[in-house]
Amino acid sequence: MKREAEEGKPKPECPYCRLPYPTDEELKKNRQRRVEANDDIAIRQLGTQLNIQGDYAGAVENWKKAAAMGNNRAHYELSVMYQDGRGIEKDKKKQIYHLEVAAIGGNPKARYFLGWAEFKNKNLERSVEHWCIAARQGYDEALETVNEYFAKGVIPLGLFGNTVRGYEAAIDATKSPQREEAEAF
Repeated sequence: MKREAEEGKPKPECPYCRLPYPTDEELKKNRQRRVEANDDIAIRQLGTQLNIQGDYAGAVENWKKAAAMGNNRAHYELSVMYQDGRGIEKDKKKQIYHLEVAAIGGNPKARYFLGWAEFKNKNLERSVEHWCIAARQGYDEALETVNEYFAKGVIPLGLFGNTVRGYEAAIDATKSPQREEAEAF
């Protein structure tokens, strides 16, 4: 490979595709091409990068665009921004709306925090439902919360058992020899 010869040593390879890792510049160019092609994931990633750089308004703009394309992680990020008032005015209704959309789309973190929003509204039954769903999706913090409220006697044994079994199934579903090899790499 040309890059290997130029640098005098082989570049680390991706354990999945065995190709050399792209440079930061190559990653930026690839993402920009994807943004220009209206790829919702790339637009959300650009929003995340802008957020890290402190450009909250730019982050919100990109996340709104990605959310309009159906990206549930962008909905979750917007809920955080509406809660904190970064790059956008605080708005509890919009925060909850984006949490709900993200949770319905399968985002376990959004589901977990939707449970806490219900808890603040003194709706413990719905809180528990959200926490159990998030735990069955494999979200660790949700399982910890379910354990805590089971210990307090709020969650019945049957629901607790189903939730733990669902959590274990979700975690087992993410295991594979390839993933373990990549983690070891």
